[in-house]
Amino acid sequence: MKKIIIDNLIRSKRRSISLEITPDAKLIVRAPNKISLRYIENLVSKKRKWIESKRMLAYEKYRATCKKFVSGEEFLYLGRAYSLTITDKQNIPLFFQHEFRLSKDHLSNARQLFIKWYKNAALTKIEERLSLYCDMFAFKYNKFNITNAKKRWGSCSVKGSLNFNWRLIMAPLSVIDYVVTHELTHLKEKNHSIDFWGKLKTIFPEYAPAKQWLRKNGHLLII
Repeated sequence: MKKIIIDNLIRSKRRSISLEITPDAKLIVRAPNKISLRYIENLVSKKRKWIESKRMLAYEKYRATCKKFVSGEEFLYLGRAYSLTITDKQNIPLFFQHEFRLSKDHLSNARQLFIKWYKNAALTKIEERLSLYCDMFAFKYNKFNITNAKKRWGSCSVKGSLNFNWRLIMAPLSVIDYVVTHELTHLKEKNHSIDFWGKLKTIFPEYAPAKQWLRKNGHLLII
């Protein structure tokens, strides 16, 4: 029988093990620090039927949110939904101004066009927010990249390079600011210690609701 994959194992000082299926059908296991991996894997195996059932329901909902690229369909940008119009004649394959306009001649590669547009928009906006917070709090990073990461919204390397998921550009600006300041804080605090969260709160006091929004709605940031 195929082994059930644990997408994210989070250890802490908690006393019990919890299993969570995310909206995009990922399995998150939260466990005490002292519990062995073997024990956790055995528990997950015993819960196979529940996990597979919940994953199937989540996957069906997740798949339903994937885009069809038809007129009237809505696409997120900075937390707002903008309508798509398919046009007969348009020099630019994909154009945005108060709405998205996609040339009918480019429907076959619509998804790639949207991803390219979102990546460029993310590059511009995240560079702007990095500059803002670096100026305000004297952060210095090596470089930053826009990525296609499947599981992470952002990351910070040991050499001070920052990475951000292009899908963040679909989220509200407060959520982008949360991820940006989160990774900037990692330049000084490498783990999620009490000091880390304290420093982050000083830099971005509204981080908690933004973090919760991303956890609750992150699965909607797809095309």
